[in-house]
Amino acid sequence: MYRFLIRPILFLFPPEFIHHLTFRLLKLVNYLPGVATLLRRCYSVSDKQLEQTLFGIRFPNPVGLAAGFDKDARLIDELATLGFGFIEIGTLTPRAQPGNDKPRLFRLPADQALINRMGFNNEGVEAAVTRLKQRKSPVIVGGNIGKNKITPNEQALDDYKICFEALYPYVDYFVVNVSSPNTPNLRALQEKEPLKQLLNGVRALNEKQPVPKPVLLKIAPDLNEAQLLDVVEILQETKTDGVIATNTTIAREGLRTSSDRITAIGNGGLSGKPLTNRATEVISFLRARLGPAFPIIGVGGIMTAEDALEKIKAGANLIQVYTGFVYEGPGFVKRIIRKIAANT
Repeated sequence: MYRFLIRPILFLFPPEFIHHLTFRLLKLVNYLPGVATLLRRCYSVSDKQLEQTLFGIRFPNPVGLAAGFDKDARLIDELATLGFGFIEIGTLTPRAQPGNDKPRLFRLPADQALINRMGFNNEGVEAAVTRLKQRKSPVIVGGNIGKNKITPNEQALDDYKICFEALYPYVDYFVVNVSSPNTPNLRALQEKEPLKQLLNGVRALNEKQPVPKPVLLKIAPDLNEAQLLDVVEILQETKTDGVIATNTTIAREGLRTSSDRITAIGNGGLSGKPLTNRATEVISFLRARLGPAFPIIGVGGIMTAEDALEKIKAGANLIQVYTGFVYEGPGFVKRIIRKIAANT
C-alpha cells in the first residue's frame, strides 16, 4: 500500500517538508492509546537466531536506522515500534547550526536515490540529551558525532570530545563521522594522520570513563584502495571498535536522471540505489583485510531485502537503512529481517 498509494502522494511535496510532516504525524499517532502496541505487532519481528553480540552490545536484529533520519533524537520511541534493532541519531555537533540553505534535499525517483547537502543541521548536542533523558524505549541508540562548520579542522577533536562527554550517559555506542561531503573540509579528516589523531583522542577520553563505550568510524565510499588500506591500518592501530561503510557519495556516474537536473541540483551526497554496488565492494574489501571478527556495519544502497542480504554476505555484521526506508516505507524493516532469517 505504501509503495503504490502513500508514496506517490508524499512525493508530490518537497522532501524536507514531508520529512518533518512525517515526524509530526508519527509523534501524533503514537499519543493515541494502543497505537504503539499495534505498530510493534505489525512491524516487529522476534527471531532468536538473528540476535548477536557485537562490541559488548546484544542486538535483537541486524537492521538499524542510519544517522541523518532522526538527527535530534526526536522520535526514538516512535521509530522503535517499526522493528529496528538499533537507531543512530545525529550527526550532532556541540552547538546548534542551521545547516546549508534550502532546498538541500532532492529526490531522484528514476534512480531510486536522494541527494542531500543538509550540512549537519541540528539543534546541538544538549538539545538531543534533553530528549534522550525522556525516552522510554529500550532500543539500542548510537550517537553519531561531528564538528561544527565554523570549527577549524585543527580544533575538530575539541568538538568531538564535547559531544562524546554530553552523550556518554545516554547512548550505547558512538560513531565518529568524518565522511559527510556537506561540511567544508570535513573529509580532510579522513587523511591518515588527522584521522589517527582524532580517533586516538576520542579513545583516550573513552578510556577515562567508568565503562568505555564502543567507538566506530564512518567512512566515505569514495576512498580509493590506498586510502582504504590506510583506514584498515588506522582502525587496527587506534583499536577502534568497528567501522560503518559507507556514507553518501559525491560520484554521479550512471544516473538515469538527466544531467541538466543533476547540474541544477548541485553539490551534495548521493544515496540510494546508485550506491548499492560500491558500498558492497567497500564492505567486502574491509572484511578481507580486517579479518572475520572485526565489526562492520553496512549501509548504502539497500533498496531491497536482497540488497541487505548481499551486504551481510559481503561481510557486514549489521546493516542500516535510510533511503530505502524512504522509498519502501515502514514495512521495509520487516521484509529485510525475514529475508535474512530465511537465509541464515
